[in-house]
Amino acid sequence: MATPCSASHNLLQMGTKIVAVGRNYAAHAKEMGTAVPTEPVLFLKPTSSYLENGGTIEVPHSLESLHPEVELAVVIGRKARDVPEADAMDYVGGYAVALDMTAREIQATAKAAGLPWTLSKGQDTFTPISSVLPTSMVPDPDNLELWLKVDGETRQKGSTKDTIFKIPFLISHISSMMTLLEGDVILTGTPPGVGPVKVGQKITAGITGLLDVHFNVEKRRRPESC
Repeated sequence: MATPCSASHNLLQMGTKIVAVGRNYAAHAKEMGTAVPTEPVLFLKPTSSYLENGGTIEVPHSLESLHPEVELAVVIGRKARDVPEADAMDYVGGYAVALDMTAREIQATAKAAGLPWTLSKGQDTFTPISSVLPTSMVPDPDNLELWLKVDGETRQKGSTKDTIFKIPFLISHISSMMTLLEGDVILTGTPPGVGPVKVGQKITAGITGLLDVHFNVEKRRRPESC
């Protein structure tokens, strides 16, 4: 396994936003019953949703389960605005594996009403993430195997080679609309196999041959009354 660099890990603490790409694997779009996109489907997540490796994912009081989605995270290394696709990889500071935790019931209700997905994607602990691997440890980010297990059972296994929109295009496209700052993260989509995880279960995930992470799943504690 590769050893993440502490200097690269500090990038996450500098970031201002997480830009997530929805339906970037055709097979995942199909399993969700949605059309394969012709341009990137983007949404934002707050950096307050980060959870370090070994932490506890919190299921909100009103829910019984969440859906984890394993993704390659691209960490921006310097300010990027209107970046040409040919130069885009020069702006990558590192990579990580992340989970886009999704409250599927909340998301389905929001979609049906034409409302944003924020509450289903952006709550505390909803972006578990590894330390950051420097680019030197990831020579070919378009050919990485991502995997996710729940209680030791494989749920997801897929390759970044199957993404619809590749990293250079995503950086160029996103930076044409919003400036990407040092430490910002792009979540590049999830392969098929998503499903629920419940309180008491354990999630492990990783990039084959590079790193892995593990998280417990528990019910969010209700605040104590005065």
